[in-house]
Amino acid sequence: MSGGGELRKGITIVDVVALGVGASVGVSIFSIMAPAAKVAGPGLLLALVVAVVPMAVFAVVYAFMGSTVPRSGASYDWPARFVHPFVGFMVAWLRIVGNTGALIVLSLVLVSYARRVVPLPERPTMFALLLLFFLFNLFGVKVAAGVERVLVLVKILAFALFVALGISAVRAEHFTPQLAMGWGGVFAALPLLISLYMGIESATEVGEEIRDGTAVIAKGLAAATTLSALTYFAVSAVALGVLGAPALAASQAPLLDAGNVFLGRWATPLILGTAIAAIGTSINAIFMTFTRFLFAMGRDGVLPAALASVHPRWGTPHVATTVAFGCSLLGLLLPSSLVFLFLAVNIPTMLKYLSNCWSAERLVTNHPELRERARFRLGRRAVKAWSYTGIAFALIIIAAGVEADWRPYAILAGWAVVGTAYWLLRGRRTSRSMAEREAVEPPSGVARGFPA
Repeated sequence: MSGGGELRKGITIVDVVALGVGASVGVSIFSIMAPAAKVAGPGLLLALVVAVVPMAVFAVVYAFMGSTVPRSGASYDWPARFVHPFVGFMVAWLRIVGNTGALIVLSLVLVSYARRVVPLPERPTMFALLLLFFLFNLFGVKVAAGVERVLVLVKILAFALFVALGISAVRAEHFTPQLAMGWGGVFAALPLLISLYMGIESATEVGEEIRDGTAVIAKGLAAATTLSALTYFAVSAVALGVLGAPALAASQAPLLDAGNVFLGRWATPLILGTAIAAIGTSINAIFMTFTRFLFAMGRDGVLPAALASVHPRWGTPHVATTVAFGCSLLGLLLPSSLVFLFLAVNIPTMLKYLSNCWSAERLVTNHPELRERARFRLGRRAVKAWSYTGIAFALIIIAAGVEADWRPYAILAGWAVVGTAYWLLRGRRTSRSMAEREAVEPPSGVARGFPA
């Protein structure tokens, strides 16, 4: 088990789409519709359309970067190389907390759904669930991607069945007036609904493991964004059309309540099965991305080099996978407040989007030769425009969450202080050594002369 090695290319364009849909269409669809309907009323559907705009901007930037420099651990690697090593380090450092929180909130919600059918102890069941996905990811990217593909297929078919059977129970009057709460209600729902689309870009985090990544990443991201948006719109339209905005806003389990109207006793197994498949895909996708940015940081030397070890038989970053699993176990000690956990996840995610938009802007400014070889071609001014727009969206969304719960901001600020101290003691020195090595022999597919 060497301290380096090549990650195996086992991911296809189907898996790219499955990772994007798997990461984005998860817990939020079961928890966000009620509060969104409360503030937007029938304007919920219009708010859903508007909410996809920021994620579409981020997806375009990721598609450009992925078709130019596909890298595993891309959200660390790109800002570290194109902006500054400290920026890449700090974003990834904060994402350790964010991804840990994401794994906990997803496993918590999944177990809470399963407990409606079978009495289960909460924390031991969460542990068993995390252990299961750890093993999927340990034994090969094809295993993890295969699990993701199956679970995504199951949940898409289940959502399609929900929509097909529910259309007959939809009442047209439940959609009017669209702006019952005014445009203010539509925009008030946006901070909630934007979280629906987070994770679309997940496949870029395993860029080196995608077959012909420069050609398929952009296509896969476009398909994943479209499929996720259509799924959200169709499912939300049926739930709103069946229940009406007041009942939807008051519901603790909107899809289950809507399903009870037209499915009767079959609603519970269908909705619970869909929830388990949907949340399971998100857990699996986050495990993969968490592992890859730890791997990338170990490969660059800003974290212990053992994290870059690749198992000679399975072709997976087994040490990084084990560390990600260990972090998830520590996460079992976090508070169970969903608002707290959602913010702990969303803040580092927005910082990740911001830094990668910044990376795209720096790439076209300092490395025009890389833009010229991109398979997803955008003009220099277009890349800059998409990047600046993405940065603005990320800052607005980060600021919007302060009033909901300040504690995640405080915890992440404290963790940032610890990371800065670590960087000053070790990370800065190792990143300088890395830059000196790459000036002589840059990594495959990456140009010389990245800023140190």
